[in-house]
Amino acid sequence: MVKEFDVDLGDGATLHAYDTGGTGSVVFWHHGTPNIGAPPAPLLAAAERLGLRWVSHDRPGYGGSTPRPGRNIASAASDVAKVADALEIESFAVFGHSGGGPHALACAALLPERVSAVVGVASLAPYDVEGLDWFAGMGTAGVESLTAALAGRAEKADYEASAEYDAEMFTASDHAALKDDWAWILEVVGSAVEGGPGGLIDDDLAYVALWGFQPSDVEAPVLLLHGGADRIAPLAHGEWLARQCPTAELRRFPEDGHISVLRHGEGALEWLAGRPIVP
Repeated sequence: MVKEFDVDLGDGATLHAYDTGGTGSVVFWHHGTPNIGAPPAPLLAAAERLGLRWVSHDRPGYGGSTPRPGRNIASAASDVAKVADALEIESFAVFGHSGGGPHALACAALLPERVSAVVGVASLAPYDVEGLDWFAGMGTAGVESLTAALAGRAEKADYEASAEYDAEMFTASDHAALKDDWAWILEVVGSAVEGGPGGLIDDDLAYVALWGFQPSDVEAPVLLLHGGADRIAPLAHGEWLARQCPTAELRRFPEDGHISVLRHGEGALEWLAGRPIVP
């Protein structure tokens, strides 16, 4: 059972949040683009078995959270802190998929006294950094979408107004996962796009702008999972992050894509469960 509630940010804005409840160690879920923030249904049973409690929120502009144009990746830290404070949670781990990976890293870098460990699955790396050809290996739709973001909000909005779904962004293993154990992804994508492209636009603009922190600032243990066939966030992104984060472990899955790599999420939760988190 997932409880949903709103957190008043004190400036007329709210964050819509989720909590599976209980007394277990807390793991904050950071969703991808475009998704709402509901905790990952395919991993609920594993989390319960391991004594873990999911907490999450819709990023601003998605679902029930107030839009915040101009937000950056670093802003996730203050948002998560407000949700945690509302629930009287002091310490927690963070777990992000795809675009959620950078936001999870932001929490670890900027809330070092509160974040005990980080899992990043198929995470993007920062744009325009030394040692990474950012677009190499990315599918055509991703390149076009993020190139539009580089040109600014107006160009990105124009792109989204005519963009069409490109099935080629996913591998055969991704499509199999989306038809089976990770069909849930289609539900949270559908709920996100019903509200329009605002959240997606804000996300993509943030990915290609300065993040507001350095991955090398993260001191907590980091586990990165990445598929070798990923066409959305190519493996080189995970490899770059692993080189930058001094505590990182990278697990490569050569046959997996952007979605099918989530099938290794239970193993990541087992890794988290082996680390002390005070609720």
